[in-house]
Amino acid sequence: MPQLISIKQASELASKLLNKQINVSNISYLIQYGKIRKFNDNGSTLVDTDDLKKYYFSYNGYRELTWKKRLGNDLNWALSFDQFREKDTTKHVHRLHPYKGKFIPQLVEYFLDDHIDKFKTQTYFKKGDIVLDPFSGSGTTLIQANELGMHAIGMDISRFNSLIAEVKLINYNLEDLDKDIKEIANKIAKFESDKYIKSFEEELNKELYIFNNKYFPGSEFRYKLAQKKINEEKYCKEKESDFLKIYNKLISKYRIKLKQKSDLNFLDKWYAPSIRKEIELAFNLVKNVKNKNNKKLLAVILSRTIRSCRATTHSDLATLKSPQLTTYYCYKHKKICKPIMTIKNMFMKYAYDSLQRVKDFNNLKTDSYSSIITDDSRTSDIFKQVGRTNATFFNLFKNKKIKGIFTSPPYVGQIDYHEQHAYAYDLFGFKRSDNLEIGPLYKGQGLEARKSYVEGISKVLLNCKKYLAKDFDVFIVANDKYNLYPEIATKSGMKIVNLYKRPVLNRTERDKSPYSEIIFHLKEII
Repeated sequence: MPQLISIKQASELASKLLNKQINVSNISYLIQYGKIRKFNDNGSTLVDTDDLKKYYFSYNGYRELTWKKRLGNDLNWALSFDQFREKDTTKHVHRLHPYKGKFIPQLVEYFLDDHIDKFKTQTYFKKGDIVLDPFSGSGTTLIQANELGMHAIGMDISRFNSLIAEVKLINYNLEDLDKDIKEIANKIAKFESDKYIKSFEEELNKELYIFNNKYFPGSEFRYKLAQKKINEEKYCKEKESDFLKIYNKLISKYRIKLKQKSDLNFLDKWYAPSIRKEIELAFNLVKNVKNKNNKKLLAVILSRTIRSCRATTHSDLATLKSPQLTTYYCYKHKKICKPIMTIKNMFMKYAYDSLQRVKDFNNLKTDSYSSIITDDSRTSDIFKQVGRTNATFFNLFKNKKIKGIFTSPPYVGQIDYHEQHAYAYDLFGFKRSDNLEIGPLYKGQGLEARKSYVEGISKVLLNCKKYLAKDFDVFIVANDKYNLYPEIATKSGMKIVNLYKRPVLNRTERDKSPYSEIIFHLKEII
């Protein structure tokens, strides 16, 4: 007989087993996604203690050993930050907008703050220092530097990346921001791009609810999948085909248009006509906002919204394959899902989520200076650029050099940094500088691509060295599978004095194969 306990008791038991806090919500997640089985007792949800122990011992007890076997015993598991929940690694403004290639704030904080442990045996930065990130992306280093009372300079070749970082650091009038967000959200909610869409969505949702409850009954279905009692590929393709007949009848009944007349650019190709009309309305509303700071944040909220409303499956959201304009079996949610036909709910959700995140960060912000520069860090005159963006910071900068760098450059041949936000470039009309990216995906990972990468990163470091203090510290986070950084260090007149190898956990891609990255600690050759 199974020994059944409540969800609260399960969280307490799991916390003791793992010697870290496991919340009720963590147990509910395991039930929802079929990791452990759900039992009912007069309306109460119960779980089997043996089932719970089996999951946690197999998942946590062996995960570290398995990863070290595949990636090497020099893997520093302490730098996995496995003890943090997703809400901690995406805290406050760090989740204002999705961004590929972003490192977690705890990794930055570990090297910037003043703590010492058996791995980090000395401190490298202190309050009031200036920190540079020449590949600043969405601004993680800058945010964490601000929290710690450090000044920061961020550089990125992508104009949109710079906008994301900028809106995170702006000092807003929160009352005024709240007013502008509510006003635009209400206008979008009232707008009708197609008189049939609302009725179509209501009937479609009703049919989906009935169908999914019958053929994909929540945690029970997920549990059977986990136990391999159902052939997911065969069963789900059959049900996908069955529901598609219902969907097509509704499309015909309500005369819904699924494609735009043209597919010449991103906004034409990846959005249903009803959504495209809402995007145009929202963009015009944002452009008319008088407060420049609020306008920038609302632009990022709109960008985040339209990213989530692209015509693609949920599991392919991070890496687009082809437009999905029909219902489909969703490998992420384990049920039949539908394409999005309106931005209303998403905009409302992200608008108020962003407002709360800005408020949360506002309680932590210091009065440290920051400067965000859109420029090529191989050649940029950092003094001149800071002078253009922040005169007060420039006066401090003239008398105080940069103490060091914490950055994560592009990994060779993995991401096209402009293309990942193609929707935003199309909408806002920003100039793209794809040709100036270092190590983009479209150039591959061949010998020529690697050689070009080494030259590019070396030039960045050589240029940045001119602005660094004498006893500088440079930390570079990289997945260096081609062993390029020893050569990069030499070409930059630096030496690698230490390195930390960490596992990369909590990835969102369907492919979650173990991989590691290295934090290289570089100093100048004396």
